[in-house]
Amino acid sequence: MPFFVYILFSNTKDKFYIGFTSDIEERIIRHNQKSKGFTGNNNDWEIVYSEIFSEKSEALAREKQIKSWKSKIKIQELIKNKE
Repeated sequence: MPFFVYILFSNTKDKFYIGFTSDIEERIIRHNQKSKGFTGNNNDWEIVYSEIFSEKSEALAREKQIKSWKSKIKIQELIKNKE
């Protein structure tokens, strides 16, 4: 089963969200439903970047690495360089 590290962007919040999942389509649907949590207040989250991994541990490590950057500019560079 593949695992995905993904980055979402909300125009309303002008923010990125980094996560990982084994079902990326379902996860994005859930992010765009009104609920509690960081993404719950908005429903305009769009996927702007993703990577695929065969091992859950690899996906978790990559998610943790990207989150550790805490830099909007570095995340934007990652997205730009992937295109």
